[in-house]
Amino acid sequence: QLQASGGGLVQAGGSLRLSCAASGRTFSSYGMGWFRQVPGKERDFVAAVHWNGDTLYTDSVKGRFTISRDNAKITVYLQMNSLKPEDTAVYYCAVGRSAYGSRIISQYTYWGQGTQVTVSS
Repeated sequence: QLQASGGGLVQAGGSLRLSCAASGRTFSSYGMGWFRQVPGKERDFVAAVHWNGDTLYTDSVKGRFTISRDNAKITVYLQMNSLKPEDTAVYYCAVGRSAYGSRIISQYTYWGQGTQVTVSS
């Protein structure tokens, strides 16, 4: 199971840190990712971290968001800085099918319940 937390309401330019805690099994050997979704649209890739800590980002968040993992705590983080209103969405964490994270949603198996991030202008 994955439990996402850390969402909330923040003003543009502010920061939030999302956490995704895993339980029930060990995910340290798997890639993990964050996606986001707004009503009426598809779930979009945000960031991923490979088993070894290497990362991937969608272009719109590069330089503002940082994904990291703590395998000892079986937790993945998404530090979001310089937030913009267009970052408003429900954010989901997921476990990949392999050791490597991916931009492709079908490459993920387990999903968290989502946490709402709202950025006001």
